[in-house]
Amino acid sequence: MGGGQLGRMFVHAAQAMGYATAVLDADPTSPAGLVSHHHLLAAYTDTAALAELARVADAVTTEFENVPAPALRVLAESRPVAPGADAVAICQDRAAEKAHFGRAGVPCAPYAVIDAEAALAAVDAALLPGILKTATLGYDGKGQARVADRTELANAWQRLGKARCVLEQLLPLQRELSVIVARGADGQAVTFPVQQNLHRDGILAVTQVPAPDVPSALADEAARCAKAIAASMDYVGVLCVEFFVVADAAGALRLVANEMAPRPHNSGHYTIDACDVSQFDLQVRCMAGLPLVSPRLHSPGVMLNLLGDLWFVGGAAQPQTPRWAEVLALPGAHLHLYGKADARPGRKMGHLTFTGATPEDTRAQALKACALLGLPAF
Repeated sequence: MGGGQLGRMFVHAAQAMGYATAVLDADPTSPAGLVSHHHLLAAYTDTAALAELARVADAVTTEFENVPAPALRVLAESRPVAPGADAVAICQDRAAEKAHFGRAGVPCAPYAVIDAEAALAAVDAALLPGILKTATLGYDGKGQARVADRTELANAWQRLGKARCVLEQLLPLQRELSVIVARGADGQAVTFPVQQNLHRDGILAVTQVPAPDVPSALADEAARCAKAIAASMDYVGVLCVEFFVVADAAGALRLVANEMAPRPHNSGHYTIDACDVSQFDLQVRCMAGLPLVSPRLHSPGVMLNLLGDLWFVGGAAQPQTPRWAEVLALPGAHLHLYGKADARPGRKMGHLTFTGATPEDTRAQALKACALLGLPAF
């Protein structure tokens, strides 16, 4: 379900293991649809298309968190669906997501749900300054506003169409992490190394593994929390949990769960080149009921997200091909482009992973690529 780049990389992983694939997506040029054995050109809720997908597929997964949960429930009547509709529904709603973190025993930022004027008026002043986020459909920084006081909060809620929202207290963020966990139907769960992430304008820009600024005890705690969150949803498949690292008054670091994605994640793309099994390999294994081996990081990795802005460096009116030849001359460079025909600012066009003998060498080559492409250093 879903035809984007995550689906494309899943399809490649499944095909490498000998499986045929089917993609349901309404876009005739979708990255996953272009490389799949079957491409069902229809909306996610199309009854006939869902029936056809159930006919041709032995198991169903999703690469897009906003696939309607009711469609997954329809498919689950006749086929194994992982992750299940209930878990996907939790991940689709920020309020439900935060409530679930609490049930799993994992702390998140203090928050309030704003779904009416009365709820807006009742907001605890301790939550300000904060970040107002729509409860559904917001991602990559969309549907969000930073608010300093009650006036800004009221105005932001108005601009967001008085949609159901979550107000989160603004925390003293030290850095951002993510953990990718794969969990099978038998309850076995494995995690990839903790990933340190850098976002720009709400969109992931850089991932580094091993996480350079994360103590091992904190990394172990992040992995434990991610497994607990997955287990408490009886989750099957690949799940990414994003965390904030915050410091208390004494300077001690602690983890706060931010959000989760019921699918492989942009921050895990480095696993294709830096690990012995990728996040997509484990997604295939989850679907097929195959053993989930603990992934091994065989090389330090740095992943650079490639947005459509790179095709317009220097204010070019027409898209220009980035300097791929010079980038690929750098040791350890692995270029992944997603087959999208049109480059647009903000559009995820691909990613660039660097691997090397040491974290320092890997970062140095990635910084050279940033200079060649006009990306900010990190």
